[in-house]
Amino acid sequence: MIITKRTDFYLPSIKELATISFAQLQTDQQTIAHSLQGISKLKQTLATDKLKATFADLHRHSSTKYINNGSLTADYFAHAYASLADPHIYLVISNTGSNASEIISLFTQKQYNHASLSFDAELKTIISYNGGEKVYPPGLNAEMVEAFHKKADASVLIYRLATTRAQKQQIIDKVQEINTTGSAYNLLGLVTKHSYRPNIMFCSQFVYRMLKLAQLDYFDKPAGDVRPTDFIELDYYKKLDFCYEIKF
Repeated sequence: MIITKRTDFYLPSIKELATISFAQLQTDQQTIAHSLQGISKLKQTLATDKLKATFADLHRHSSTKYINNGSLTADYFAHAYASLADPHIYLVISNTGSNASEIISLFTQKQYNHASLSFDAELKTIISYNGGEKVYPPGLNAEMVEAFHKKADASVLIYRLATTRAQKQQIIDKVQEINTTGSAYNLLGLVTKHSYRPNIMFCSQFVYRMLKLAQLDYFDKPAGDVRPTDFIELDYYKKLDFCYEIKF
């Protein structure tokens, strides 16, 4: 349905253009304040030291070949398979304050810019696609909640999604396959929304693909377009249960 509304439009006079009332200033003060805050955030995010740290890390990444292999240990998978008795999978949405997430937030305009999966409520099996903390190559890696504390107001939201034992095992099996085959962080895909190889992904792309694999996806969107906050904002059918929040 297309609705066209035609109205007459007249260009404002020079006098009108040069005049602004105090009432208008009062009306717009919140918008002005928000814009100034945005400029301040942009300045902080694009500070020289942050940009240097981000670009210095680029050589560790690859958007065309697998560079991470076997970072998840046999002990990790022992814990993962032990969690099959729990009929839930856990989505972890975090506001970490890392240089990469702060730059990503400039494009998403969202506070939370990282998504992870865990097979247990205590987050002993939390994983995602990340930079590897300069310990492992960028790609599929285990995570520690303590490592999310990169700024004073960092926070983590934990949700659970009901699943069958078979669905949960299917995801764990797939994670084990990726760990064996190899992976890489899809840094270029943040812009191009494209993966050159199946196991080259970014965090929210990985989480969405794992849910879709087990038919646990509850919204429809190309995996390359999924943002971390989509898992919360697009939960129209209330599939997620909020568990708890971690503040540092």
